[in-house]
Amino acid sequence: MQPGTRRILATHSGSLPRPAGFLALVLARDAGEPVDEAQFRAGAQAAVRETVRRQADAGVDVIGDGEMTKPSYATYVKDRLTGFGGEGSVEQIVGSVMALEEFPDFAEKLAQFMASGPTMTLTSCDGPVRYVGQAAVQSDIENLKAAIEGVPAAAAFMSAASPGVIAVFSPNRYYASQEEYLAALAEAMREEYEAIHRAGLVLQLDCPDLAMTAPGAGSLENFRAQMELSVKALNHALANIPAEAARIHVCWGNLEMPRTTDVELKDIIDILLTAKPAGLMLMASNGRHAHEWKVFRDVKLPDGKYLIPGVLDSTTNIVEHPEVVADRLIRYAEVVGRDNVMAGTDCGFGTAAGMDVVAPTVTWAKFRSQAEGAKIASAYLWGSAS
Repeated sequence: MQPGTRRILATHSGSLPRPAGFLALVLARDAGEPVDEAQFRAGAQAAVRETVRRQADAGVDVIGDGEMTKPSYATYVKDRLTGFGGEGSVEQIVGSVMALEEFPDFAEKLAQFMASGPTMTLTSCDGPVRYVGQAAVQSDIENLKAAIEGVPAAAAFMSAASPGVIAVFSPNRYYASQEEYLAALAEAMREEYEAIHRAGLVLQLDCPDLAMTAPGAGSLENFRAQMELSVKALNHALANIPAEAARIHVCWGNLEMPRTTDVELKDIIDILLTAKPAGLMLMASNGRHAHEWKVFRDVKLPDGKYLIPGVLDSTTNIVEHPEVVADRLIRYAEVVGRDNVMAGTDCGFGTAAGMDVVAPTVTWAKFRSQAEGAKIASAYLWGSAS
């Protein structure tokens, strides 16, 4: 889906806070505890209806299901793919995302935060990968399509884990090489991607592996080589899906952290633009990446591509002023063109079930501010609010 005409549309990166009653079922199922399937299905339907209504009421134009049924945006695939019987390690993941030697007190604070939240089930690949999640993705599709009936929305999207981010959260212990593992993941996950596309939903690929794991790569050269493998696998999986029907979310990790080792956008933008999806969602609000709109002074956005800069920071409970949102959108519009911008969020507000950094009431206030800021920016860019 391309951005709207004569106004900037508002969307987000996918995950939203789960309603408290349904959250308990999601966590229990993720932990392998017995869950009544009828109760889970009914809870999922109600949760999606609620989050869709809240998005519409807050002024979100391109609406998602909030990832209600997923324990996290990446680990949910353990229940939709074979070959994930090995154990994973949160320490390994954290080590690949951030280098905290300079900040031992922050490292201690982070460890306490991680220990205080729900336990997330992590796996590794220990066998051949095959997709078996047909019923699960179809259920998610049906829940979202039912919930958006009669809701004033420009479009609806559904997110799915990219091959690259799956490989980060569930490392390879079976295939002969990382390239072979990514190829197997791409071939398997294309079933999910194509099911979402066939349903008439915008497909969002979650690709934080294309930015957040740079600190663990050892060098920029090594990381760029990893990126190229991930993008190759992603493009293979999207062979049957038009570019304009998909978008990718690139993230540097959804945590409040020092970020001094974050890779700079200018050093990876060339590879990011080789990914097939037309939409590119980027972190653009937090204090480490808010300046990177300037990259597009020197880098021309290819024809058919559009940007979804994050205008809301998903790691702080500060509600952005609508004028701040508008300023952020106008900066991007002035360098890539007003018809090539959609308002987004830096990341999700429910990245892992039960680990909401931003309070739910604050999340919805942020979305209302996003919608108002988009109206202000639209009035400035087109001369009148539409």
